[in-house]
Amino acid sequence: MNDYTEVRIDMSPCNETMTDVMAALLCEHGYESFVPDECGMTAYIKLEDFDRKVLDEVTAELPFDTSVTVKCETVEGRDWNQEWEKNYFKPITVDGKCVIHSSFHADIPSMPYDIVIDPKMAFGTGHHQTTTLIIRRLLELPLEGRSVIDMGTGTGILAILAAMRGAGPVTAIEIDEFAHVNAVENVSLNHHPEINVVLGDASALAGVEPVDLFLANINRNIIVGDLQVYASRLKEDGTMLLSGFYEDDIAIVLDEARKHGLEYVGHTVLERWSCLELKK
Repeated sequence: MNDYTEVRIDMSPCNETMTDVMAALLCEHGYESFVPDECGMTAYIKLEDFDRKVLDEVTAELPFDTSVTVKCETVEGRDWNQEWEKNYFKPITVDGKCVIHSSFHADIPSMPYDIVIDPKMAFGTGHHQTTTLIIRRLLELPLEGRSVIDMGTGTGILAILAAMRGAGPVTAIEIDEFAHVNAVENVSLNHHPEINVVLGDASALAGVEPVDLFLANINRNIIVGDLQVYASRLKEDGTMLLSGFYEDDIAIVLDEARKHGLEYVGHTVLERWSCLELKK
């Protein structure tokens, strides 16, 4: 069976933190993908795993003062790759150097770095501003022979690009089981089996040696909460790239970073989203 329940959640007021928390809570109950927007999000779960009582409990216990409305409908089984191609996932290019597309796309422009991603309802098609910001920096940094951790890898785009640019070893860590499987598949599609894709949260970092470059494109609250662990996995003089938050949040992230021996190098911004570069 390939049927899903589509759950539309509207929140008033609504902000990025609210949708991030909502997604994290639903993820714990089997929801596989999320499409956030300025009013809330659309979430998807396999039809046989959907439980309206659980959904109502999650929305009732949100730690925010917001009004929530929910609408559910069944989405019949279909070719999900085709759905992504038609509705969500279009080829994306970054600065004429990197193209990200699916295996079902045609007429792809030729660029030095060609990344194939079949998202299959998982996170990270490369269209988000934060992904673009980190890709731009990865295209600029010298990566040959440098060890990398990609925390919260999603579909694996950043880890794959790092490996394409000569980085190694590369470890990609993902907390969501569905996204982890997808990242493994995408690593194989791009012929970089040397990338170690690990299922887990920040606790999985305990088994990874400190690296030259640490990437985390998640959200502000998770990053701030886990920065001490992230810093412990970065070598002296190593570089850390953090994204998933707005420019207005840089001061909050930087304040926590300095507690753990990380210093500001610079940042870039795209449509209010930011990428913060730190040095240990």
